[in-house]
Amino acid sequence: MLKIEGLTKIYGDKKAVDNLNLHIKAGEIYGFIGHNGAGKTTTIKSCCGILGFEQGEISVNGHSMKKEPLTCKKEIAYIPDNPDLYEYMTAIQYLNFIADVFDVPGNIRKERIEKYAEVFEIKNDLALGISSFSHGMKQKLAIISALVHEPKLIIMDEPFVGLDPKASHQLKGIMREFCDAGSAIFFSTHVLEVAEKLCDKVAIIKKGKLLVSGTMDEVKGNTSLEEVFLELEEGKNA
Repeated sequence: MLKIEGLTKIYGDKKAVDNLNLHIKAGEIYGFIGHNGAGKTTTIKSCCGILGFEQGEISVNGHSMKKEPLTCKKEIAYIPDNPDLYEYMTAIQYLNFIADVFDVPGNIRKERIEKYAEVFEIKNDLALGISSFSHGMKQKLAIISALVHEPKLIIMDEPFVGLDPKASHQLKGIMREFCDAGSAIFFSTHVLEVAEKLCDKVAIIKKGKLLVSGTMDEVKGNTSLEEVFLELEEGKNA
């Protein structure tokens, strides 16, 4: 579904991402772990076509992000860590705008919007201006907008930040259902306990370089993901 091959992104004389290789397959929830400044967000934005990159290739469902960016973006939904929504719109206007962009038929969009607005408990707030929303409400709206066109791949940067416990629980369930239906999720998180329970596979990055990747069992063995991460961060196994 998502192939990252030899990805290298340079800022000045610094390699923010250095020869990164990952393959996220259909049906997988793939966690991306690293400290602040490790290169997670740069990688994610490159995968979404927001950032260009100096070396390597990124492909989505067999299409090159460099050569066929629009084709790739039709397959993707991106949820940033700090949703930058059009605050002059109401929530329902924004959701309909996203549905228009992806040519979602009226009856289908209505059904999906109602379903997920109910799940995330903002159904009664859809007529309100986004400018009046809290960070958590904006995060919920961004999640609903990502789900409204049923993409093949959802890429998320710290999706649980700002969500209340119930919304976090609901999102985890939706993520699992989404991937069980044959799609894929690639997301970064600092909440290692969530990653350990939720992810099929995980990758740990440090200073732009991939330290380890594989199934959760392969990466953590008989210990915890937190212990493995801390050991790698301290350089014991790097």
